[in-house]
Amino acid sequence: MKKHKFTYENSGVNINAADKFVKYIANFNKKKKSSINNNNIGSFASVTKIPKGIKKPLLVSSTDGVGTKIEIANKLKKFDTIGEDLVAMCVNDILVQGAKPIIFLDYISIDKINLFKLKKIIKGIQKGCEISGCSLVGGETAEMPGTYSRNKFDIAGFSLGIVESKKLFKKDNIKEKDIIMAIPSNGIHSNGYSMVRNIINKNKININRNNFLKKELLKPTKIYVKEILKLLDKDLIHSCAHITGGGLPGNLVRIIPQNLCANIYLNKIKIKPIFKWIKSKGVSDFEMLKTFNCGVGFCLIVKKKNINKVKKYFNKEYKPYVIGHFINNKKNKILFNEKIRW
Repeated sequence: MKKHKFTYENSGVNINAADKFVKYIANFNKKKKSSINNNNIGSFASVTKIPKGIKKPLLVSSTDGVGTKIEIANKLKKFDTIGEDLVAMCVNDILVQGAKPIIFLDYISIDKINLFKLKKIIKGIQKGCEISGCSLVGGETAEMPGTYSRNKFDIAGFSLGIVESKKLFKKDNIKEKDIIMAIPSNGIHSNGYSMVRNIINKNKININRNNFLKKELLKPTKIYVKEILKLLDKDLIHSCAHITGGGLPGNLVRIIPQNLCANIYLNKIKIKPIFKWIKSKGVSDFEMLKTFNCGVGFCLIVKKKNINKVKKYFNKEYKPYVIGHFINNKKNKILFNEKIRW
C-alpha cells in the first residue's frame, strides 16, 4: 500500500503565502512612514517604549472584534473598511478610562490565505491606527482549514493605552447636575449586525442591489480619539462612555456612581436614517435602544458651563449636543423620558 506524502501545504496551510503577507505588512508600513518600529513585524513579540513625561503611568488595555459585520463584508466583497472598525472598537474603549491609545495588534484567522482580502483588511487597520495616533506593532495571521468554511474569516484586535494615575476616570468624578452630551455616530458602527442580517434575510433583500444599504452597512466605526484627547488635555470632561452593544442603557450605566441617575430625554436624540429603516421593519423602541447606538456613538459628561467649550473641538457632523443630566436618585440608574422621534 502506497504511503501518502503528508505536508503542511496539502493539509491546507500555505506557509509561503503567510510569509508574503508578513513582508507586505512590513513594507506597507515603511511606505506609510508610520511611527511603528518596523523591526517588530515578523518578530516573536513586539517591543514599545513607554512615552516620556507621564507621571505614575497606568496601562489601559482593550480587546474586541467587529462581530457579524464581517458577514456583510463577505456579502459585498468589500474588505477595506472592516479593519478600521476593528481599531475603533478597541481604541474608543480605551478613551473611556481617560487614556491615550499608543499601540495596536491584530489577529486574523481565515480558512485559506487570500492575499487580496488580507491586504484590504490590513490597509483598513493601518488607516484606523493613523486616525487614532497609535502604532500597529504586530499581530497574527492564522490559516485554519476545517475550522472556517470557504471564504470565512474572523478578526480581533488588542490595544494598549496610557494615562497618568491622577487623570484616570473614576465614577465619583460625576456630580449631580452634570450634563450628558451625545456625540453622533456615523451609523450602526459594529454592533447589532446579527439583527440587521436577520431582517435582511427575512425580507429577502439583496444588499448588492440596494444602494442605501450598501452605503450604510459598511461605514467604518467613527474613531473619537483626536477630539476626546483634546478635551482631556483641557480638562473639559468628567467622564465618558462608548455606546456599543447594549446601546445607551447597557453602556451609560457602567459609569454612573451610586445615588446618581442619568436623566435622558430620548426625544433629543438625532436619529440616523439607517436606524429609521431598521425600526420600520418591525423592531420595538425597546429593542432598538438596547441593541443599537441609535445615532449616539459616544457620551460626554461635562459641567454645564463647559458645553460650548466642548463643542468647539468637533466639526459639524460630530458636534455634541445635550441629551440629559444627572440627578439624585437611589432607585434608578437611568431614567428615559419622552419618546424617540423616529
